[in-house]
Amino acid sequence: MKKNSDPMRYPSQSEVESLGSVVAEPISAHEQAQELPHSPGVYLMKDAKDTIIYVGKAKDLKKRVANYFLSNRSAKTAALVRKIARIEFIITGNEYEALVLENNLIKKYSPHYNISLKDGKSYPMIRITAEPFPKVFKTRRMIDDGSLYYGPYPDAGKLDRYLDLINRLFPLRRCSTPLKKRDRPCLYYHIGLCSGPCAGLIGQEEYNKSIQAVKNLLEGRTEALLSRLEEEMQEASRNLNFEEAATKRDQIAAVESVGTEQQVQDFTQESRDYAAIEMRGPLCTISLMQMRSGQLIGRALYRGETLADETETLLNFLVQYYGDGLKLPQFLYVSHEIDITLIRRYFTEQLGGRLEVSLPLDGKHYRILRMARENAMRDVEKRLRSRDNSKALEELAQVVGLTEAPALIEGFDISHLEGKYTVASLISFRDGKADKPNYRRYNIKSLGGKIDDYESIREAVARRYTKILNENLERPGLLIIDGGKGQVNAARSILDDLGMFDIPVIGIAEERETIVFDDGREDLQLGLDSEALRLVIAVRDECHRFATGANQQLRSKEASFRLLESVPGIGHKRSEALLSQYGSLEAMLEKSASELSRESSIPLTVAERLLKQLSL
Repeated sequence: MKKNSDPMRYPSQSEVESLGSVVAEPISAHEQAQELPHSPGVYLMKDAKDTIIYVGKAKDLKKRVANYFLSNRSAKTAALVRKIARIEFIITGNEYEALVLENNLIKKYSPHYNISLKDGKSYPMIRITAEPFPKVFKTRRMIDDGSLYYGPYPDAGKLDRYLDLINRLFPLRRCSTPLKKRDRPCLYYHIGLCSGPCAGLIGQEEYNKSIQAVKNLLEGRTEALLSRLEEEMQEASRNLNFEEAATKRDQIAAVESVGTEQQVQDFTQESRDYAAIEMRGPLCTISLMQMRSGQLIGRALYRGETLADETETLLNFLVQYYGDGLKLPQFLYVSHEIDITLIRRYFTEQLGGRLEVSLPLDGKHYRILRMARENAMRDVEKRLRSRDNSKALEELAQVVGLTEAPALIEGFDISHLEGKYTVASLISFRDGKADKPNYRRYNIKSLGGKIDDYESIREAVARRYTKILNENLERPGLLIIDGGKGQVNAARSILDDLGMFDIPVIGIAEERETIVFDDGREDLQLGLDSEALRLVIAVRDECHRFATGANQQLRSKEASFRLLESVPGIGHKRSEALLSQYGSLEAMLEKSASELSRESSIPLTVAERLLKQLSL
């Protein structure tokens, strides 16, 4: 897809300075921010060495940049602010022009605190070469030579098991060089692992029957292969060749396991990309999944560190990613609410193509996007786990006044959407690392539609620690609450009522990342280089992520209800029954109208209307 023939060029450094505001050095960065205009444009933050460390865009330069200097800024933002020596700006006609210019400047200067396109991992694939006698092997590179690729496989061990099975079932050539005619076959032929095409011992038509069987295996079409193996097993058993029969039995089991582990496919002919982002503090991972003609053909992780939020970071990533000359898909599904109008215009005017962008709340696209987000989340958490937390735990024990470092830390957060779907998240950190099997969510029942974070905390803490008390479960060495004095006191009162005086409680207030104690001590602000603060923020951020995820699930469920109830003949009770019976809208869509009518006891005409609505 061709780019705009007259794209915005990169401004030179001198042009940046001439268009921007160069303020006398004695003036602080905060004072420089106050002198910015109320105009759309791009701002450039420089350090004491005059190096550009961050580039951002804004509808209103003054308002946007002033936010960096608010008292309640996050620790990661404060880290950036400390390094700012000078702020320059370029006024643009509108936010769209600012987006284009921002992207150009990021590409040109690669600022440290902007997200960069660093592929975190290239997953292996299975390649079937485009030759008269194809080879089948593992690779990490795609070559546009007509070869077929299957995968990618995030689990390299699983891919190796697939290849081992293929090698045992099909005697395909192994030679690394182009096929040359030989008088005698190689060792692989003599041990039964090659059919000897180099020596003319098998014809192309017969060889390609094995290749087609491999394709069927990798695509989940295993019926014919399983039938053949079953016959061979029975034949071996009749001939009292029990060792051979056992081998065939094991091969059948292996083929069946492959059939249940295939990559995502949905048999539609659309080209679609799915982009999901996860952040923990400044650490960021973006997962991009590509679907073409119903098959998952690509999956990559992009890593970086950034001081922007998820929405801004994802938007910048997409502009950079597709701006590198890639062919646009027909559809793009994203995990966060980016400015869709803005990015559509960018794709149309700068890249010469139309791309539909949307944020799905349910359905198959939501399911695939959720998988992408899970990949991103696992990667960013893996990066967090690579850090040694012993120093952080020791420092945290000193801060709180504990006799030893807390081996088990639990954290609570409350999340709701305008008073609806109030959920409390409980997360667990063991030895300073996330302990996901012990995560819990609590749907808050005591509010009656009101917004009351204190009461929500009291209910969640009461339910959690009553269970610990009754079942004699392990007690945490520290409880961290996302909130200030009120939330901490709410948790403390419940623990005292339960007689759990030995569990200390602290809170982390968003205002300047302040530590709040439960014993009357003054609030504490730790240094931005504090390992203890980093760990507390990690617990808080994980609590927030987990609670927000629950909200999204509940919102998705409500969207499913709304869609079902929009079908004439289906009310709330019938919607509940359908979702209870089938679990999801996708499962209903897999049924025929007659099956749906018979299984759920709804009129055939209603079932037909329902399937028509779901297909839209």
